[in-house]
Amino acid sequence: MTPTLKDVAVLAGVSRSAVSRTFTQGASVSVKMRRKVEQAAEQLGYSPNALASSLTTGRTKLIGLVSNNFHNPVFLEVFDLFTKTLQERDLRPLIVNLSDETEPAASVKMLKQYSVDAVVVASSTLPLSFAKAFHDAGLPVVHTFGRLATSPHVHVVGIDNVECGRMAARTLIERGYTDIGYLGGPPSATSAQDRYHGFTELVSQHPDIKARASYSKGYSFHAGREAMMEQLQGSPAQAYFCADDVLSIGALSAIRDHGLKPAQDIGIIGLNDMEMSRWESFSLTTIRQPIKQIITASVDIVEEMLLEPDRYPEARIFPCRIIERETLKAKHKQMK
Repeated sequence: MTPTLKDVAVLAGVSRSAVSRTFTQGASVSVKMRRKVEQAAEQLGYSPNALASSLTTGRTKLIGLVSNNFHNPVFLEVFDLFTKTLQERDLRPLIVNLSDETEPAASVKMLKQYSVDAVVVASSTLPLSFAKAFHDAGLPVVHTFGRLATSPHVHVVGIDNVECGRMAARTLIERGYTDIGYLGGPPSATSAQDRYHGFTELVSQHPDIKARASYSKGYSFHAGREAMMEQLQGSPAQAYFCADDVLSIGALSAIRDHGLKPAQDIGIIGLNDMEMSRWESFSLTTIRQPIKQIITASVDIVEEMLLEPDRYPEARIFPCRIIERETLKAKHKQMK
């Protein structure tokens, strides 16, 4: 038989309420009482029922973790870090797959049914209005990897994608490329729009630089490969900013299948610095976004919202940096 709270109370010689208080975070209980209860629980192999305790505290400690891009390997890293960080804070992730979803209504309904304490929307492609739908339904929410806004309606943690576009264009020009391309994710993705905006803004300052833009069907290996194959059928650019590492790896596959060499024939710079980009077979030059810091900050905000649900929404934006590897030529000249 599974030991119960009553069994612990009998063995410890205390009341059931004393056992309940011992296992309720923040409840008042003496050191002596806590020691007696914990020793009895350990002897019996008793663990408190989290669902039962939620009826007492009004908190489930469930955090809805919502995303829509499970085809991108970087999200394996993202969910690994998110689940570990939440569990370290005594919170429980409830993962929701929004792939192919265009409206948040079903997910909002489901997460309310599970009585989650808060929601994390982990996506660089969804608009702020998607996360706002959870907020409007009364659920505390943070949009991780969300679009930068000066006055956000919900908490946003991520990077400045416009600045990343500038960084990529600046880097390609510094390497001496005069014909450069932007290869983005799907045109509807906010991250693809912002990275394109920054890229073209920087290029516009250099009238001697030729630039072109193309988009893929999604942030995936096959989408990146297909988009680059189309470029190679015509007159490709000298180098491309593939606005995601998995797109870049797909593009590298197409380049090599055409008998061309990365850097030497066509340069590639990505964005994310996911684990695969560091593999020797890819050695991708990329823009690193500090994923671990972003996730830690997101969970910090979740905890802050649980203590202060009405706290004013804020944007926490982290800087990125270029990671030099082997898919671009060496630096050619300094920017003016």
